[in-house]
Amino acid sequence: MTIDAHQHFWQFDPVRDAWISEEMNVIRRDFLPADLAPLLKAAGVDACVAVQADQSEAETQFLVDCAKGSDIVKAVVGWVDLRSPDVAERLAFWAGEPLVKGFRHIVQGEPDDKFLLREDFNRGIAALKKHGFTYDVLVFPHQLPAVEQFVERHPEQPMVIDHLAKPYIKKKEIGDWTKHIRRIARSPQVHCKLSGMVTEADMQNWKEADFRPYLDTVLEAFGPERLMYGSDWPVCLLAADYARQKSIVDHFISALSASEQQRIMGNNAAAFYNIS
Repeated sequence: MTIDAHQHFWQFDPVRDAWISEEMNVIRRDFLPADLAPLLKAAGVDACVAVQADQSEAETQFLVDCAKGSDIVKAVVGWVDLRSPDVAERLAFWAGEPLVKGFRHIVQGEPDDKFLLREDFNRGIAALKKHGFTYDVLVFPHQLPAVEQFVERHPEQPMVIDHLAKPYIKKKEIGDWTKHIRRIARSPQVHCKLSGMVTEADMQNWKEADFRPYLDTVLEAFGPERLMYGSDWPVCLLAADYARQKSIVDHFISALSASEQQRIMGNNAAAFYNIS
């Protein structure tokens, strides 16, 4: 099975979705499974993982409803308040919904660079293991020092770094990012998504060669057994259509063995998110 391990759905609300500015007009509308299905079919992708974009449990339920109404959505990465005193109760509730495989917090939007080290947040992370939930790590490069400490605190918690931790591809900055990524990858429970790259580059003028140093780094650090393809659709539409963004990963992994390519394009995601 070929799996897109990272995409989003929403019914656009200008207040709730204020992060989608007027300059992002191409994605200021609804995006639902019926919109994605033909794109996946054309690209030879069998299934997808729907990831939260809004920090509410209503968002988690919305994604579950999307998944139940579509054959393509095999897993949901939702949101709960991992800092809440009643987090155990909320996780137990969502454990009753088999489509919910894990959770994410939009840490990149937190003003505290060390948000991931908060004691209340870490109590919530520690509670995930009981139910077999995964955790998606969404950060900017300046937050990577905290990620290093965070992953060491949870050696048995499956985690995945979204979007290569958003390296500064447009600025061609790579040194500090590489140093931290290599350290994080030493923790064997941590994976990395090959996703979200086109919107970190010069969105209207990128070339595939722009991504090669970053892709080489994560391949060396994580190996093909801990990488997974993701489109970040529809956000990717700001810089590339579905087929074009996928071609970056397709071309990059073409030199790998057939089994390594299949791991990156589906098997790793299936194992990580428990997709059958």
